[in-house]
Amino acid sequence: MSGAFLAGVVAGYGIAVPVGAIGVLIAGLSARTSLRVGAAAGLGAATADGIYALVAVAGGAAVAAVIAPVAVPLRWAGAMVLLALAGWTAWGAIRATGVTERDERPATAFRAYAGVLGLTLLNPATVIYFAALVLASGGAGGGVWFVAGAFLASASWQLLIAGGGSLIGRFLTGRRGRLITALVSSIVIAGLALQLLVTG
Repeated sequence: MSGAFLAGVVAGYGIAVPVGAIGVLIAGLSARTSLRVGAAAGLGAATADGIYALVAVAGGAAVAAVIAPVAVPLRWAGAMVLLALAGWTAWGAIRATGVTERDERPATAFRAYAGVLGLTLLNPATVIYFAALVLASGGAGGGVWFVAGAFLASASWQLLIAGGGSLIGRFLTGRRGRLITALVSSIVIAGLALQLLVTG
């Protein structure tokens, strides 16, 4: 039990710690909206990691073999979603400069959770990563504990990112600060999407 849980924790941190587009999105949501919305987005990413850990434990090599042929189309779909998200974030920030705070459409925790969950599930490398770890450790012994460890590690890291974004947001709560953080976030997300296309 403890060995499988610890392996899951290590695997969860291994997939969550490298800050990519999802981490930038979570920090940006916290900075521009609230810690509650950013934390919900972070839990969406952690849920996707947990789902993929569960799929890897249940299916192992078979799942990785099924996903491998569609990895490139999924990578392209993920890049297109990221580019659309970058454009939407930038457009929303520019449009909001002439809107009073009372008129702005508030981001909800549920929408942030569902959106980041869906976006994170577009990354087929995650299930391949977990499947390789499960197979390398000799199978799915203690699978439930492995999945729990992976989910909790990913959740703790994503919540740390959300908290960091929220702290930054306290210094950037004005209209100009929110515009700048949204535009920077859009540029970074677009850059990561283009990198995904180039490396694919």
